[in-house]
Amino acid sequence: MPDLIARTLYLLATLVGALPAPVLRGIAGAAAALGRLTGSRESRVALRNLELAYPELTDDERAALQKAILRTTALQTLETLRLWTRPHARNLRMLREQHGVGLFDAALADGRGLIVCAPHYGNWELLNQWLAARTPISILYRAPDSAVGEAFLRRVRAGVPDRVRQVRAEGPAVRQLWKTLKDGGVVGILPDQQPKAGDGEFAPFFGMPALTMTLASRLAERTGATLLFAYCERIGDGPDFALRIEPAHPAIADADLVRATTALNAGVEHIARRDPAQYQWTYKRYKARPSGSGDDNPYLDLERRR
Repeated sequence: MPDLIARTLYLLATLVGALPAPVLRGIAGAAAALGRLTGSRESRVALRNLELAYPELTDDERAALQKAILRTTALQTLETLRLWTRPHARNLRMLREQHGVGLFDAALADGRGLIVCAPHYGNWELLNQWLAARTPISILYRAPDSAVGEAFLRRVRAGVPDRVRQVRAEGPAVRQLWKTLKDGGVVGILPDQQPKAGDGEFAPFFGMPALTMTLASRLAERTGATLLFAYCERIGDGPDFALRIEPAHPAIADADLVRATTALNAGVEHIARRDPAQYQWTYKRYKARPSGSGDDNPYLDLERRR
């Protein structure tokens, strides 16, 4: 039954993804306006995050940025449906610019393994398809709570056969990723997902302590693999993107995990500041608080309003 429902959802996604780009932009704008009007969860979380990360902004400046974030988030969702249901070769024509590809190719040729850190910025699904077109890759992902969601996600991210290996972010994942890197392979990680308690360290992110994954750092330190940041950044208002690959700071592979996660967050923050509207500020990045700090969950009042 989950597979049947997933196929139905895939059909619906195909229909939505086939809509012309101007229509998708119009829907995104309407969805953003509705979200702000009704005080949707995404709208409230985005505004709270902006209050925490950009205290220097005025209320009007934060409101303008909140509006841009909601519109970009809606557009990214709609465009992802298109990416998931069209041939990858056609999707990759959306990349009008490519920067830093030489770094990627050199890391592949080096043979020490490659960890691609891909923050929630721009369109990370388009990045996944570019990576899969270049090399076999193991992608760490957090499995949905439902069997239907799992079946749908595996269907849309299947990509080129034998090129994409989806690894659930669970106990055996570390061993699987370690082996891939030791064999000179490529691993893709979203470095700004909040890990489970006990699996991370608190490190500053936009001046606020945020529970940060240690997995990328531990893998790099133990395997000697190269670390690179990669993202597909939106260009203008159309479905055009620039691929950007950048070196990661060596401190991310430090054995001192506090120093390592601080460097990791600094790299993500540098990217997010390029265009804050393209970063996933609808995510509760600061929900976990350091033990003994006296800080409360900053989203607690929002959760009570649901």
